[in-house]
Amino acid sequence: MQPNSRKCLREELRENVLVKGEYEVTPVDNQQVDYVVKDSKNHILSQKEDISSGKFTFSVENYDIFEICFSSKTSNNHQGAIQEVFVDIKTGVEAKSYEGIAEAFKLKPLEMDLKRLEDFSEAIVLEFKDMKKRADEMRSTNESTNKRVLYFSLFSMICVIVLATWQVIYLRRYFKAKKLIE
Repeated sequence: MQPNSRKCLREELRENVLVKGEYEVTPVDNQQVDYVVKDSKNHILSQKEDISSGKFTFSVENYDIFEICFSSKTSNNHQGAIQEVFVDIKTGVEAKSYEGIAEAFKLKPLEMDLKRLEDFSEAIVLEFKDMKKRADEMRSTNESTNKRVLYFSLFSMICVIVLATWQVIYLRRYFKAKKLIE
């Protein structure tokens, strides 16, 4: 990351999704990195200044696009250096802590793995349902656009035919009036 610059990551998430992230920034003297997590309405979900490493967690209530931005700032009279920012973001089932669930329900390791697989399969099914819903919406939009284009094309052709007919009739009358044709 260049000094005095800003880099952002965007993620589209559906409702009721847990998001966990870890970050680590390479240290540079007289230079600091801040991060902020915002939704599409610019509501701040998580923010921290002068970071070196850490974690953040938030839960998504509505389907939205989220932006995670890291900004680098240098102190006065310093040129600054390039910093590396390592980010690991996990959403949904990946962000869930199965060790805590296993302890709470006294599950064996195999049962915990089965629970994890069950949650992954449910997440995949939900993702496919969302994809099908979006595909249906896109198909509907595409079909309505095709109908509009068809109607506009027909209207344009009718206008051209009407204007061409009017022009022929008008020119015929004009030439008859000037006695150029009989």
